[in-house]
Amino acid sequence: MDKVLLATDSDETAEETFAALLGPETSVSRVTRGEDVREVAAELEPDLVILDLQIGNMGGVAASLDLRHEITAGRLKPLKIILLLDREADTWIATEAKADCELVKPLNALRLRKLAKSLL
Repeated sequence: MDKVLLATDSDETAEETFAALLGPETSVSRVTRGEDVREVAAELEPDLVILDLQIGNMGGVAASLDLRHEITAGRLKPLKIILLLDREADTWIATEAKADCELVKPLNALRLRKLAKSLL
């Protein structure tokens, strides 16, 4: 079973993500604070982490970089990261954040599902 961790404080983004990905072969868990991502990722060992660009006081960029540092240090197992962006002009941020790929909101369930499957 594939495990996905979603970090967003937007209920709408969470609902769209759960609807697109949750199924018999995929579990989806959610955190609403960026600073919780590392701890929950260590506990759940997800295959994929989806980070909303703007969540609370530790957004997707900081959470992505934090995960990459923990993976490099050997404290987390390797995982894939999708960064959810607010606008097309922010795509360069995903590269700087060391995300595997990005997706511009509003979410499209089919695109999200295909992107997740390609990474998993």
